[in-house]
Amino acid sequence: MRGNPKTTRTALGVALAAGLVTAASIGMAGGATAQPGSAEGTMTNANQPPKGARATVQVSPNPTTRRGQEVTITGDCGGGTGLKSVLGGFPEHPVLENVRILSAGPDHFVAKANLVQTIGNGVGPVFVDCGGEAGVTLLVTHV
Repeated sequence: MRGNPKTTRTALGVALAAGLVTAASIGMAGGATAQPGSAEGTMTNANQPPKGARATVQVSPNPTTRRGQEVTITGDCGGGTGLKSVLGGFPEHPVLENVRILSAGPDHFVAKANLVQTIGNGVGPVFVDCGGEAGVTLLVTHV
């Protein structure tokens, strides 16, 4: 089946981002192991996300409901030096504009951004660069 190359690239990018989020989630969920005779679990290094992909990111509100809506991006840098940039969507199809980093701390960062006016219904990635560590989450839009 042949389709529009841009649509195919976008779909593959979203699928890749979703796969990364899913793999990281499965890795974290599967990483808790109970010690014999203990009710506590521990996280083993083998089950952590790979070095370079340990930043966490959340977007609120998510899902979003209107064009131009302001969203808050929070998280931690997972060992990175601090928040350097936030990218919503893909360069040829941005989801976020007017991105403002309010606090770039490595232990907790906060940024604000607005949804672009041309956004439609769907799912798109929000990436963060934390100086050595990166993170991604998915933003759902119902406009």
